[in-house]
This record gives sequence, structure tokens and C-alpha cells, in this order.
Amino acid sequence: MESEALIQSSAVIAGVVDYSGRPITAGSGKGRWISAFFIIGVEIAERFAYYGIGFNLITYLTGPLRQPTGSAAAAVNMWSGMAMMLPLLGAFIADSYLGRYRTIIIASILYILGLGMLTFSSSLLPSILTQKCDNAIDLSSCPPSQLQVIAFFVSLYLVAFAHGGHKPCTQAFGADQFDQNDPFESKSRSSFFNWWHFGMNFGMLFTTVLNYVQDSVSWGFGFGIPCLAMVLALVVFLSGSRTYRYCIVEETSPFIRIGKACWQASTVKASQTEEKEGEAREAKGVLRLFSIWTACLIYAIVFAQSMTFFTKQASTLDRRIGSSFIIPSASLQSIGTVSIVAFIPIYDHTLVPAVRKLTGLQSGITMLQRIGIGIAISTTEMAVAALVEMKRIKTAREYGLIDSPHIPIPMNLLWLMPQYVLYGLSDVFAMIGLQEFFYDQMPDALRSLGLALYLSIFGVGSFISGFIVSLIDKVSAAQGESWFPDNLNHGHLDYFFWLLAALNALGLLIYIYFAQAYAYRKKGWSTML
Repeated sequence: MESEALIQSSAVIAGVVDYSGRPITAGSGKGRWISAFFIIGVEIAERFAYYGIGFNLITYLTGPLRQPTGSAAAAVNMWSGMAMMLPLLGAFIADSYLGRYRTIIIASILYILGLGMLTFSSSLLPSILTQKCDNAIDLSSCPPSQLQVIAFFVSLYLVAFAHGGHKPCTQAFGADQFDQNDPFESKSRSSFFNWWHFGMNFGMLFTTVLNYVQDSVSWGFGFGIPCLAMVLALVVFLSGSRTYRYCIVEETSPFIRIGKACWQASTVKASQTEEKEGEAREAKGVLRLFSIWTACLIYAIVFAQSMTFFTKQASTLDRRIGSSFIIPSASLQSIGTVSIVAFIPIYDHTLVPAVRKLTGLQSGITMLQRIGIGIAISTTEMAVAALVEMKRIKTAREYGLIDSPHIPIPMNLLWLMPQYVLYGLSDVFAMIGLQEFFYDQMPDALRSLGLALYLSIFGVGSFISGFIVSLIDKVSAAQGESWFPDNLNHGHLDYFFWLLAALNALGLLIYIYFAQAYAYRKKGWSTML
């Protein structure tokens, strides 16, 4: 027994090296949870920075930048969509040339630069450009200059570009710290995705305080604090450098190699050699992922609403605590975050062990089952949001506030809690399931691409959401009044939410059809949903 343990601890882990480029043995102490904790710490800071901007972005656009509600919602969707699509470029660079470690460092530096420029564009630049308004009675009446708007959006999209390199590589690099061929580490890697998501949402919790700073103190401070958070994230990441396992970058780009195989697989060209047959199998596995990718797009459209219309919905309600303190409308998203943070330990330590006894699977349920449950919950979420919006409009009408958008409607914020809690529960099932699925089912050399593909679902979903909002806005405005006017009391958000609930129910049926036909890449998994 001792000799077997000694051999196992001295076995070289294939495909990874240490900081100095030397092979790593199983008992070397490199990687695993020690390294993962450094990377989860980085994710906490990065999510705080990203959502510190994103959660309250529509408030900044409709406030200091004076954009109409419909246009601001479309702009948020466009930015979020770009931030979720750019990981495809970041994954390509990381997996083909730089490696995940170097890509994360470069992306962190660009992140800091973008956030610094964002701080400048929202604080010092407006004060310089509004000097011509010094004689105005109310400086807030001064419209934003074109230069300020341009500087803000250039900074915003630099952050999106940095996010494209940071997001897929950080999560893939964290999962790389566990050996999939070791039974114990493979189980830990599955748990890593749960705790990664826990850390991500723990970081998002602190945006509640940040949103208050943005609304009540200064937008400059509100954007400057995320910049400092990313500086701290880079320091933490570099501190763990000597503990990490580094995947070896292939000399031939795996994108090119498997891309050619995908083309051959799609054109049904026969492969002659064993190597070509292996590449063809990998290529067909990658192509099969696109059925699940497509089936999840409607869910991504629903997901996009939390940073736009949920926030605007909350802004119309009575948000006072006590006599003077007003909760920022964007901070209501912390309800969803709290539900995620609370439910992940329950899922990982209670639900999974209980279901494992019934199914015999280490993960309790399959990845595709987990995703499907999340989509079903999000359908209920949209239906609840529509019912709450109907109640909100009815209350505004009863109190004669339909034409008074600046007077809070006498409805407690607790009315919005159910839809945010359902949003959080859906996130625990669908989002984490998608992360693990697209990482697990990709070839080893393309794990960053797998996570980039998962993110691109939400990028395309945000684009589609922006398109739908713009289309409905124009069509409904031409027929009388927009569903999304600046005065939401005249709008029809309830119609929009019911539409999304119906579309998501249809999307769930499509998803179930494709999921049942999907065959998992790894042996031992069920071939059914």
C-alpha cells in the first residue's frame, strides 16, 4: 500500500508545468485548492468591478448622460453583449499564443486603464467641460458635452475588451488547477465551479455599497473604487504565481487544428489516420455543443433584463428606509446575489449528496439537467415580474400618480423580492451548469474557448434583447406610446415580461429536445438529459 501511494504521489501530471517550466507530480503541492483560492479571490474583485459598473449603468445613462430609457436599455444590452462576445477573442489569444496566465495579466492591466479612464470621464472631465455653465442657476441642467459622452463610451468599451481576456481565462485557469484524470481532484473540480460562482456573487454583494456611493456621493468615486479593486486583484493573482499549474501551450494552434477537423466533419470527409480520426471526434464534439448553445439563447435574453428594466422598475417604488435613507434601485440586484450565495452551499452540501443516492452520479444530476431546471425557474421569474408590474401600474393609477413619474409609488421594495430570488435560483442552476458543461465538453487545449462560448450565449442574448427592445420601442411608439417611455407609468413593461415568459417557455421545450439527444464527451456520463 505504501509503495502504491508513493508511486501515485510521484506520478507526473500530463500537460502542465510549474512556474519554472518543470513537470509537476501529483504530490508536489502545486495547484488544487491552494491555487484555486488565489484565483477565486481575483474573481471576487473582478466581479465587484464589472458589476459595480453594469448594475447601475442604466442609471448613469438616463441621469448624467440624459439618454431616453429605451435607448439607455439598448446601450446597456449592447455593451453587455460586447463584453460577453469578446471572450472568444481572448480565448483564441490565450489558447493559441500567450497562455492563460499571461493573458490574465495583460487583461488586468487593460481593465485598470479602462476603469481609470472611466473615472476621469465621469468626474474631472465634466467639471472642465461645464465651466461655460458657471452662470447657470442649476449646474445639473447643463447637458453633457459630446466629448464627455465619447470619452465615457470609449472607456466603457475598453473595460469590455479587457473583460474579454480576463473572464474566460481566469475561470479556465482555476479549473486547470485540478487534474481531471484523478478521481479525487475531478470531484473537487466539479465543486470548484460551485465555489467559484459563490465567490463571484460574494464580490457582487459589495456593489450594494458602491451603488449608494454612485447615487449619493459621486460617480467619480463610484467608478474609481472598482479601479482600485482591479489593482488589488492583479496583486493577489501575481502573489499565487509559484503555486499554480500552467497548461502547456501547443505549438500548433488548437483552433486551427480542430477548426480544420470541424470543416472536414461538416463536409463528411473521411479521415484515414488514427490521429485524424481523433481530431474528427473532437471536432464533432465541438459541433454538437452548438445545439445546446443555440437552445439557451432565449434564456440569455431573459437574463439581460436584471441590469435594465428590473432596475428601472425598482426606481419607481418607495425605496426609503427610515426618514431619509434611500436604497439605490440598482442595489436591489443584491437580493438575487444573496439568494445565490445562500443557496450554493445548500446545493453543494445538501442537495447534491441527497440526489446522489438516487442517481448514483457524483454531481447528483447531470450538467444538462441542471441547466434545464435553471431555464424553467427563469420562466417563472418573468411571469412573476409581469404580475408585479401589473400591480405597480394599478397602484400608480389608484393613487393618481400615473402622470407623476418623479413621485415614488407607495409600494414596498419587498414586492420585487420574489423575482430577484427566482433570478438567483435560476443562476445557481443554469449559469453554473453552463460553465461546467462548456468547460468539461471541450477538448483539453480549448478549455478557454469553452468558457468563452458559454459567455457568448449571453453576449448574443444581450444583442438580441437590445434589438427586441429597440424594435418594440419604435413599433409601439408609432402606434401611440412606447412600451418603454421615460415615464414608466405610461409604459407596458408587463406586456414585455409576459412576452419573454412565453418565449422562454418555448425555449425550454427546444432545449429539452436537443439535450435529450446530446451524448456526453466523457465516459460514464448518461447519454440522456
